[in-house]
Amino acid sequence: MQSERICLRPLRVADKGLLYEWIIDRELVMLNSAFHPVSELDHEAWVAAMMNKRSDLVIFVIEDSSNAAAIGTCQLLNINWRHRSAELQIRIGNASSRGRGLGTEAVRLLCQFAFADLNLHRIYLHVFANNARAIGAYEKAGFVREGLLRDAAHIDGQWVDIVPMGLIREYA
Repeated sequence: MQSERICLRPLRVADKGLLYEWIIDRELVMLNSAFHPVSELDHEAWVAAMMNKRSDLVIFVIEDSSNAAAIGTCQLLNINWRHRSAELQIRIGNASSRGRGLGTEAVRLLCQFAFADLNLHRIYLHVFANNARAIGAYEKAGFVREGLLRDAAHIDGQWVDIVPMGLIREYA
């Protein structure tokens, strides 16, 4: 799948080194999760599991179309075929690619895929309330806030609120 500035392509075994760099980057991980060290062996097992066809997961690598460099990943997980819903996650691992709207573009492409190709009805996500940049990107892509989960995550010794957001096919 391609837009003007990015391409979403399937995950490849050759991506594992770059993805490992991103998963051990404490500052990057803490934008959407608690950080915990991951061994290379555990990471390789994760990549192998992602390479197997799973009915509840679709993962893509985000590439910059200008140079074909991988800049992040995005995925639909917890796909529920009965309710036609899935959770969206994205990580822009390349620091120089952040703040340029590429994440929003990737979210839009992934949602188009979810609605047109997977026939999903609803896509949802959870974002830390203090991550204003991510909330803004999701809102630009059409997501709406659906509430506030107070003190829902314990990150680096502090409680953090989580904002659940959703996008319904008819409003995309």
